[in-house]
Amino acid sequence: MTSGESVTVPAPDRKRPHRLAVMLRSQMRNIAPFLTLICLFGFFAAASPSFATLDNLGNILTQISVTGIIAVGLTFVILCAEIDLSIAAIANVTGIAVAYFTLQESYVNIANVPMPGWAAILLALALCALLGLVNAFGLTVIGIPSFIMTLAMMQIAAGISALLVRGQIAYKVPPLVTTLGSTSIGGIPWIVIVAALMLLGGHLVLTYTRFGRYVYMVGGNREAAEYSGLNVKLILGSVMVISAVCAGIGGMLGVAHFGSAQQNEFDTYLLDSIAAVVVGGTSLFGGRGGIGNTIVGLFVLGVLNNGLDHVNIDSFLKILIRGLILLAALVINVYAQRLRERTAE
Repeated sequence: MTSGESVTVPAPDRKRPHRLAVMLRSQMRNIAPFLTLICLFGFFAAASPSFATLDNLGNILTQISVTGIIAVGLTFVILCAEIDLSIAAIANVTGIAVAYFTLQESYVNIANVPMPGWAAILLALALCALLGLVNAFGLTVIGIPSFIMTLAMMQIAAGISALLVRGQIAYKVPPLVTTLGSTSIGGIPWIVIVAALMLLGGHLVLTYTRFGRYVYMVGGNREAAEYSGLNVKLILGSVMVISAVCAGIGGMLGVAHFGSAQQNEFDTYLLDSIAAVVVGGTSLFGGRGGIGNTIVGLFVLGVLNNGLDHVNIDSFLKILIRGLILLAALVINVYAQRLRERTAE
């Protein structure tokens, strides 16, 4: 450099967003549900002295357990950018099936087929796995979109339920199912423990196994996953079966928890499970989120439903509030996806 030359210092790029702002945008899908949970908990704790107690925390955990079990499998499906609308119907038919194969009291007017408890459980699990396989076959072999395929399966499972009980109510289930669904150990309900173990198992699979990485790859960029040699259809079929089996386990324990098996018993769990996954921040477009997000979403819904009961809100208004929170979660989900696409550009 000579003495006559000048050094030009480039001006800072004022259009480039701050690194912190970029990080906050990229994590908005995770941060928003957690902040929502904190705000809801703080509001209800201030509004009702009976809300923020250990006993009520136990109530919340019990109330979200069945939804949590079903939502584990649904998380796998949504991470692959698919949907399963048959989970509630499969939960219902599995719960009815395990009761159908259990000896009922004489006053129960159902022409069922009594079997040993272990056989009833295995047959019920086989049924939900079979229904999941049918979903997988329709999605991966025939090429029916998951929305339509699982919508049809919802009707099929509901029809099986109707044929098994014919409008009647069954009450008895195998002793193991009764124990896990309606008893406690050390003051902790078994159904809470089962839900926690299944959520933990789902998290470990998605985070630390090759199959979990494949699930994120399929959901994140399906074409790239195919070009890399990944068997995408096998992954998609697997998550549909996982979803059905998780729904079936939730249905069996739910029947024991509620004390009866009947038609349409789990209808509300379709919306609850989808809401838990989506409100928690798992992307509807696939490839982003996980079981941790689902756990946050479960607590958001649990705190909301339980808290509204403590402040004596009109039951119809409660439904409206839940719908508004789900809508807000969907808006955040879509907006976060757009920010991700802009950042990628």
